[in-house]
Amino acid sequence: MKYCLSVLTGLICALIWVSPASADELRPAYVELTQKSSSDWLLLWKASERSRLGQSGEVILPANCTQVGETEKRFAATNILTNLSLNCTGSMAGQSIGLKGLELSTTDALVRIAPLDEATQTLRLTPKAPIATIAQKDEIANVAWTYTIIGIEHIVLGFDHLLFVLALVLLLKGGWLVAKTVTAFTIAHSITLIGSTLGYLSLPSQPVEAIIALSIVFLAVEIVKAQRDHHIHGPRLSERFPWIVAFLFGLLHGFGFAGALAEIGLPQDDVPMALLTFNLGVEIGQLIIVAIAFGLLWLIRRFQQSWLQPVKTATSYAIGIVATYWFIERMVA
Repeated sequence: MKYCLSVLTGLICALIWVSPASADELRPAYVELTQKSSSDWLLLWKASERSRLGQSGEVILPANCTQVGETEKRFAATNILTNLSLNCTGSMAGQSIGLKGLELSTTDALVRIAPLDEATQTLRLTPKAPIATIAQKDEIANVAWTYTIIGIEHIVLGFDHLLFVLALVLLLKGGWLVAKTVTAFTIAHSITLIGSTLGYLSLPSQPVEAIIALSIVFLAVEIVKAQRDHHIHGPRLSERFPWIVAFLFGLLHGFGFAGALAEIGLPQDDVPMALLTFNLGVEIGQLIIVAIAFGLLWLIRRFQQSWLQPVKTATSYAIGIVATYWFIERMVA
């Protein structure tokens, strides 16, 4: 029981102190190597300007490539974009590419290799494996695995979506009700994620990010009011029809997922597979969050029932404070 409370206390402290800088540190880096002619290649790599990788990282070039001309750097939103022109001899198959400094980071990196007459390849670099070997051809299983992991990481390490799902668990009672509500959230964000990624739907990212933060504030307020007024007024509208609330806000969160996916990039030859598996990864991440939250609440209910409501209230206030800060910051930005 003491361990359970320590975990919850740590969670609350982490929520209070989390900042956009730490979120940027967790944002995946991106490297793209595109062939322009038989020997000319263009390398683009992107990382958050507030991350250690963006400030001091460096691409480890394939051994058969040499840089031509000067390095070009520019800022785009909160990212540093670096362009290099390369002269490469022979095939890229069997060559290695990586990111120097990734081993000191807390994020992953996605690498796309786009030859002229061959299928695009997708590689994933991690702090434990910052260098990868370019294969003869990309395997669709590699794309599926890469984007599933990226989807899991985006929901588990993407604090705004994580807090929304956590708030749903705190608001609702009963596993079946939570399952239906999370399913409604899933359907909604899948619609806008796919529509936005394929170019059928579009909204400005800044207002969307602000409203996503506001949706978390709304749920935090609903949790506190539901605990306070339940015996007086009965279940609130968000408790009676939570799937409607989750669906409406899920449409907005889908635009947020699409924005993140646009920053990461999609393999041109396997867009449907990348979309499907990214969304699958998001769902797996949601299930992880729900399972952990349910497990902690069950432990408290099992061993110290009287602490359940105070813990819920404290966590709700922590979520509301963080989300309010995000909302104000995004509105000002």
